Amino acid sequence: MDTHDLAGPAGLADLATRARAELVREIEASGAWDADPAWREAFEAVPRHLFVPYYYVGVRGGFERLWGEDPDCRRRERWLRGAYADAPLATRVRDGELISSSSQPSLMAKMLVEMGIEEGHAVLEIGAGTGYNAALLAHRIGDALVTTVDLDSEITESARRHLESAGHRPTVVTGDGARGVPERAPFDRIMATCTMNSVPRPWLAQCRPGARILAPLATGLIALRVTDAGHAEGRFLQTPAYFVPLRGATGPGPEPQHLGGLPSGATSHERFRFLLTLTAGNLDPHDAYALWQREEEPGRERYGITVSDERVWAWLDDPEGPYAWPLP
Repeated sequence: MDTHDLAGPAGLADLATRARAELVREIEASGAWDADPAWREAFEAVPRHLFVPYYYVGVRGGFERLWGEDPDCRRRERWLRGAYADAPLATRVRDGELISSSSQPSLMAKMLVEMGIEEGHAVLEIGAGTGYNAALLAHRIGDALVTTVDLDSEITESARRHLESAGHRPTVVTGDGARGVPERAPFDRIMATCTMNSVPRPWLAQCRPGARILAPLATGLIALRVTDAGHAEGRFLQTPAYFVPLRGATGPGPEPQHLGGLPSGATSHERFRFLLTLTAGNLDPHDAYALWQREEEPGRERYGITVSDERVWAWLDDPEGPYAWPLP
């Protein structure tokens, strides 16, 4: 399509349709929804560009804003093509800091599949973001069963507008995601789209027995099965995951000066960085490195988390084994 053809809404709509189809093909090729191909229909139906009317791309010295109303048709095309890239998009930047984003679509697809959502399930999403993920959920199970919450009223208001423009009206709540949304409980699934530093206890109390919780933690994704209001347990997925932290609960991490003396290859190794983040404040980085070597560089799937009435802890291989670390 020639650039001048994008001057009108019809040209943009045609490009959006083709770009969305290409994104769906790319996600399919990644195998993200092999275990539940029904998610393909949701990604085919929900137009991502309606949820990112503008976003930011990194440039030297800061960010460049791309938006759908740009008078320059070339920049407008760049915005639209970027909206359908299989990449995360920075959607809110405040004082040079990223505070909200639209996640990478293929990672979103993997998370949705991992949730094991079935007809009739009530789902709570922690971190409304642009509303795109809530729209995918609503397309699959219906507006009435989807609740999404965010602390920032500007984010929830824009998410609500985006959802309405796409024809969806799930429940959008302004509030502290760590407290859940008790008035909408009980839930069959809780899905966080922001990085946590632990598992908030209120979530368990708002879950039905057997519910599933999926949340980013320590650059990974923890999948928990809830037994009752005081107990849950599960392992991390193999998939790396980097999300904006839950506001008010920044994730722990070792201070750079504490890594002195470690081999440079270790400090840059993605799986070792995961262990450092998971054990920050509980295990000296040098002891973490010794453990990592002794256990032959374990992947994320060997780690897990247990929540009980008394405590929350992370572990390697066995929740009652010798390698365990408390979480907040």
